[in-house]
Amino acid sequence: MTDRGTQRAAGPYCGLCGKPANGETHDGGGLPPSDTHLKCARLLMLEPPRFCVACGRRQKVQVSPQGWWASCSRHGMTVSG
Repeated sequence: MTDRGTQRAAGPYCGLCGKPANGETHDGGGLPPSDTHLKCARLLMLEPPRFCVACGRRQKVQVSPQGWWASCSRHGMTVSG
């Protein structure tokens, strides 16, 4: 089992919506950063990732009173820390 909690921000895909993540909160413009995945990042602090951050595939997720686990068919299992 692996814990990918630290890889959420580093992965090429968002763990909540599965869309490609640019890895940065600043979009390079002169205006404030876009909120593309800021809402997703806030929600991931409260719930498990629904998509694999490495490949963007939908994961099997099991939530229990003690925590949660999520399993990607290609990259294995992630458990709550």
